[in-house]
Amino acid sequence: MEFSFGDEVKDGPLALGLHKINSMYDIVSIKDCKLVSDDFNKIVDVALKFGIDHEYSFYRKMQHTGFLRHLLVRRSISDNSLLVAIVTSTQGKLDAEDFVNRMLELDLEGEITGILHIVNDSKADVVQSDETHILYGKDYFYESILDLKFKITPFSFFQTNTKGAEVLYNVARKYVGETKDKVVFDLYSGTGTIAQMLAAVASKVVGVEIVGEAVEAAKENAKLNGLDNCEFIAGDVLTVIDELEDKPDIIVVDPPRSGVNPKAVKKLAAYGIEQIVYISCNPVSLAENIEEFAKYGYKVSNVELVDMFPGTRHVETVCLLSRKDK
Repeated sequence: MEFSFGDEVKDGPLALGLHKINSMYDIVSIKDCKLVSDDFNKIVDVALKFGIDHEYSFYRKMQHTGFLRHLLVRRSISDNSLLVAIVTSTQGKLDAEDFVNRMLELDLEGEITGILHIVNDSKADVVQSDETHILYGKDYFYESILDLKFKITPFSFFQTNTKGAEVLYNVARKYVGETKDKVVFDLYSGTGTIAQMLAAVASKVVGVEIVGEAVEAAKENAKLNGLDNCEFIAGDVLTVIDELEDKPDIIVVDPPRSGVNPKAVKKLAAYGIEQIVYISCNPVSLAENIEEFAKYGYKVSNVELVDMFPGTRHVETVCLLSRKDK
């Protein structure tokens, strides 16, 4: 979860929570969030009191002034490990010792394995790191999914709903079908979760991901899981597929919300393989891409929705595209 420092009303007292719907500025304080472990609520409460007690200002996005920006909390479902990161600008001095002590004094169900201070002077309202300082413990924990182990850092892309992700990946694996002695392309591969899930039952898996840090994490995770038939490449799918020597028997795509570039669709269709498994977090871009793939003979043969985000309108979609002439 990413929480934002701000105020609930203009010039009001310091608040810590989530953005009010349809507002870029107003913050709704989080007192008892039902979506997450109660440990999160306790951590948020103490972080807010810490900011109030020290009379820290919050970062104002329009003026680009202020100190406190975000609070990032990650939790491992498999062993209840917690990472806590406070994100600030350089316009102040963090009392790191007090922050750590307050966090470690909490009576939590899980265990805090790392406390971090992330410095971010970006003008954009995003959680990113110019510098990351480890105040306590380490900057990672391990998460297990489908008998595989993954190293998770503050900025690792990993599905927020781990148990839901297991359902999602099982659906994808069902659609991929038989992989023995086959080469699989996992495009937009993130930290390589799908690639490694398939690697155990494939000849080779090639993952392509534009975020370099995610590629390095994927390589590390593959090594951690004893997989030597995975290759992960950093770069844009649109250009990297022109350079690949391997030819796929199966293609899995899990693109960002914007979907697959139409030029990349054309290149993927040119492989002429029988089926493509498309995992989507955005039905709009999925529909647009289905129309693009249809130009090259692909049609939807199966589709399944996975409710990864209960209580919201968002779903993940797994779509099997098949060539009409195959």
